This record gives sequence, structure tokens and C-alpha cells, in this order.
Amino acid sequence: MGGVAVVFPGQGGQTVAMGVPWRDAPGWWIVDRASDVLDEDLAALLLTADAERLARTRDAQLAVLLTSLVAWESDPLRHDDSVVAMAGHSLGQVTALVASGVLSIDNGVRFAAQRADATQAAADAHPGRMAALLGGTIDQATSACAAAPSAAWVANDNAPGQVVIAGTPAGVDTATNRAQELGVRKSVSLNVGGAFHTPLMDPARDGLVAALDGIELSTGRVPVVGNADAAPHRDAEGWRSRLVDHIVSPVRWRDSQLALVALGATELVEMGGPGTLAAMAKRTVPDIECRVVNAPTVGASAA
Repeated sequence: MGGVAVVFPGQGGQTVAMGVPWRDAPGWWIVDRASDVLDEDLAALLLTADAERLARTRDAQLAVLLTSLVAWESDPLRHDDSVVAMAGHSLGQVTALVASGVLSIDNGVRFAAQRADATQAAADAHPGRMAALLGGTIDQATSACAAAPSAAWVANDNAPGQVVIAGTPAGVDTATNRAQELGVRKSVSLNVGGAFHTPLMDPARDGLVAALDGIELSTGRVPVVGNADAAPHRDAEGWRSRLVDHIVSPVRWRDSQLALVALGATELVEMGGPGTLAAMAKRTVPDIECRVVNAPTVGASAA
């Protein structure tokens, strides 16, 4: 019998009223606890916040984090020995570390909020944007970014045919034009607040080091596959540097999915997300079974 890989979405997975199906679920205590930790009404993000509010980096990331954690705390998988590994896309990596036990609930929520604030401050200081190259390869994306040196970089290698680049507005314009010349089918600008996972986020590093200082990290229940190196990690202390380096490094999600399969996963469960990660898995590791947990007792097929 094969194992289960649990994956957690990042920013972009937020939707209006995404917490409504979970309001009476056993894991809703997570929202109450997080509201106490940050001294603000976080239930509103999941229940009543409009699309304009959920477009803000901090609110979007907290909404996704909390919905995923409520789903995890409410799901029978939490008590199942079949889970062999976890991973999370960008912000979802923080969720995975909380779910696996590396970070406590309190510290995970605090760190997620500080991470959002630090990266948004870096984005405000160094404006940038992100664009998905649909139908493009990683080689095409790398070559396209080379047309805008020190201004555009590969930010996410998500799946075959989907690579995200990021950089300064002018750099991304140059790179997307070059990508079209190289045969990339289409580029789509992403509605995000900065050029995340690029060197433009470097000013946020000091803030993240400070946020992690003194936080207790524990050995995880299962390995968590890191975004930056696509390798499984069970240690605790190594995550201090990984969480800092992660914000300036591309998300190697395609390789991360392959790593989950190598760890014995024959089923992938996207916890609390819209199905984006499950859809990527069907393109990257098509033989794996995928399902999405987006409401209590519901597992929707990614297909």
C-alpha cells in the first residue's frame, strides 16, 4: 500500500468566504487561537472579507494559511500513519511546517504574519511583478530572463508547461517579449503585490531572521520537502536558514512533486486549497491519485 503526500497551497488560493464550509468543523479552534495570537478578528478574513481585502498580501496569506490548517486539523488524515511527507507552495511551506509539528500554531501564525509584512515592505521598496509563461519550459524561461539581466528571474517552476517569472516591471516586459520570440504560447500577468522569490525580496531577509530568533523548532512528524532545494527534511534547526533563503529563491515545485513520489507517495491530497496543486500534480506525476479537501468530509477529484 502506498503513502499519502499532503500539500498546502500558497497565495493565490484565497477566495471570498473560503472558510464558510469549515465554520462548524472541529479544526475551527485554529482561527480563534490565531485571532488571540495576533489580537485581531481573523474569522472575518475567512467568512466576510471581500475580494479587495483578500487581494492584500498579508490578508490573503493569513486566509490561506488558516483555511488549510483548519482543514488539516479537521481531517482524519491528521491521525493516519499513511502520511509519508508534506510540502507547501511558497506560503504553503509555512503551513506544512505547522502541520508537521516543526512550528507550533502560535509561532507559525506569528511568523506567517511577519513574513507577509516583511516581503510586502520589500516589494514596496523594490516594485516588481510576476507573470506565468503558459506552455513554456524551464529552459525557455531561463533564456527569456537572460534578456533582462538582474531584472528578471525564474520564480516558480510549477509543472510541465507552467513556469512563473518575476522581476522589475521593465524586466518582466523584456523577458515576456523574449519568451514569445522563443515560442512560449502565452504569458499571463499575476495579480500579486511584488516580485516574490527573487533577489528583489532581499531586504526582507533581516526581518525574517529576527522573526525566527528565539522561536522553538521541533523535529517534524514527517519529512517536509523544501521549496528551494526540493529535498525532504526532518531536522528542526535547518529551517531557520531555509525559511529565510526561501524568499529569494525560486520555488522548485515540479521537482518537489517528484520528491514526494520518491518518498513513497501514491496519493496526493491538497489540503484546504482550490485544486491548483492537484492539477499541477496531474501534469507532473500523472500516475499519482489526487484529491482536494476543500470542505469537511469532501475529497474532490483533481481531474
